[in-house]
Amino acid sequence: MRSRLLPLLIVLMAGVLLALGFPLAASLAAARQQTVVVDRIDDTARFAALAQFVTERRTGLDERQSTLQSELLRYREVYGIDAGVLYRDGTAMARAPLRWELPEDGETRRAFREALLGRRSHDPPQVWPWQAGARLAVASPVVRDGDVVAVVVTDSPTGQLRSRILKGWLLIAAGEFAAMLLAVGAAIRLTGWVLKPVRVLDAATHGIATGRLNSRVAPSGGPPELRRLAKSFNEMADHVEEVLEQQRAFVADASHQLRNPLSALLLRIELLALELPEGNEEIASVRTEGKRLARVLDDLLDLALAEHAAADLRLTDIGALTGERLDAWRPLADEKGVRLTGDSRAVTAWADPVALSSALDAVIDNALKFTPAGEEVTVTTTADGDTTVITVTDRGPGLTEDELTRVGDRFWRSGRHQNVKGSGLGLSITRALLAAGGAAIAYAHHEPHGLEVTVTLPRTEPPR
Repeated sequence: MRSRLLPLLIVLMAGVLLALGFPLAASLAAARQQTVVVDRIDDTARFAALAQFVTERRTGLDERQSTLQSELLRYREVYGIDAGVLYRDGTAMARAPLRWELPEDGETRRAFREALLGRRSHDPPQVWPWQAGARLAVASPVVRDGDVVAVVVTDSPTGQLRSRILKGWLLIAAGEFAAMLLAVGAAIRLTGWVLKPVRVLDAATHGIATGRLNSRVAPSGGPPELRRLAKSFNEMADHVEEVLEQQRAFVADASHQLRNPLSALLLRIELLALELPEGNEEIASVRTEGKRLARVLDDLLDLALAEHAAADLRLTDIGALTGERLDAWRPLADEKGVRLTGDSRAVTAWADPVALSSALDAVIDNALKFTPAGEEVTVTTTADGDTTVITVTDRGPGLTEDELTRVGDRFWRSGRHQNVKGSGLGLSITRALLAAGGAAIAYAHHEPHGLEVTVTLPRTEPPR
């Protein structure tokens, strides 16, 4: 969840910073240019005041016109700005440099025309750092006796202006980058704070789903809503564990209490059979159903004990234990005409030896039940990274896809195998025994036909 939430927060924060950064950058550029324009307006106003004393056109320069020309040349030399005082027809009263001419078109010509109307020219368009050839033109009218007799024009280069704007933008970008780093750090802390209870809750939920009913959510930080959720989860888990414990206790007590009356009933059936003719079908049927009921009760009691008992985990030689169970079941396999083979490698894992032996007995017994004579049941052990895998394959009829999803459920048996002896609890007991020790069992098709049962055991010590 963090990998999805964190990029979303970063994108939102980046969008906010960009939304603030672009207007700020534009405002800074406008402020820098306005400062330059105000300076040029002051300069043109000063030159216009000097130009008012040049009374008329002359073939040579008089003293006042010479003074104006000198001021423009010094201005050009100091600031590098082209400037001129132009009569209404565009001819020069004074200019710097001496060969400077008013362009035929462009912003400078536009500013000149606006000043002829008796007002200062409008502010020039905004200059951006990438406009290498851009210039700033500002014009002010020279008014004498209420008439515009000339126009002062300045044509400024924008290299320094663009440099100052770019530096300002770099400062803004650096500030936004620093703000982004702070925002990312805050987002990481925030998502960690928010999601920590969620991770703890997820781990506890997974623990309960895999059979560790004592899993609980430890008190931790996070928003109040998640803390209340953790508390509610613990209360729910306590209630579920209590209900399941009551159910297991009921099953165990009922199984135990029913065994004695059932044993007495079977004994009386045997005594009654002595009084009836040999081979009576009714008494044989009653005896068979009674024995089947006894097996169901025994399996129910075993299941209740398997779900209740804690696993005695220890580092176990899985290869040796598997070989021992193969030797124990081989006589029955030979009797049925089934080949029981195995590859018992020397591999270890953490397991409860007694529980694992019982689970293997149930799996091998199930494989021998459904494997016809002349076929083979194979048991192999392999090490796979952090786990040890025991695989039991048979050549029986196998199961359909729908049946694979139900195998291991209590009292479930395939409709095609109802004639095979069993209570439908063997694989449920196996799953409970393995889950108590942190192991798992899975079922799959075995080609070309049959069932493959995989028992996975941890090679590292599970947490207590």
